[in-house]
Amino acid sequence: MTLNSHLSNEKASTSSQRAHLRKALRVARKALSVNEQEYAAQAIAEQLSSFIALARPMNVAAYLSNDGEVNLMPYIEHHWQCSEHIQFSLPVLHPVCQGHLLFLEYASQTHMVKNKYGIEEPVLACQQVVPTQQLDIILMPLVGFDKLGNRLGMGGGYYDRTLAFTRKVEQKPMLIGIAHDVQEVDALPIAPWDIPLDAIVTPTQTLVL
Repeated sequence: MTLNSHLSNEKASTSSQRAHLRKALRVARKALSVNEQEYAAQAIAEQLSSFIALARPMNVAAYLSNDGEVNLMPYIEHHWQCSEHIQFSLPVLHPVCQGHLLFLEYASQTHMVKNKYGIEEPVLACQQVVPTQQLDIILMPLVGFDKLGNRLGMGGGYYDRTLAFTRKVEQKPMLIGIAHDVQEVDALPIAPWDIPLDAIVTPTQTLVL
């Protein structure tokens, strides 16, 4: 077997493992009851409020939950009600750079539209774009994680492409994965393009990596 064929087989094996794991974890996540989802959302809102307060962030990127992901609205709405000086933003599918994300300011009055995945995002407006490098914290959805900070996403690679620049700079957003406890695995099969997390918050733990 040549080196190239060995590497090709190894890549295919890793891809197959990730696809199998992604399917199983999505099933486990969507099997959570409404009460379990609501508990997770409140518990994570409390943990995030305590953890993030230490960093005193000004710009925080969040997400709107889909496919059983943890709902971040209790956390966001808490800060809206407290009138704290945090500017939230949400990811938007980049209209030009395919496979990348933009982040747009998000407030209670923001006009929303569904993207091609059926997920609501702010209506694109250039003046509302927040440069990714200016974000203090990015709260990231995930399908699976391990205690080394490896993240398994939905498979589109949007966050990994968008955040590839973080490998080359010192000043960068803190990347925090948000997950249910059932999404933890002992070890994730990783790919060269995966961007590791700086912290992970679940209903029962905050891991700083």
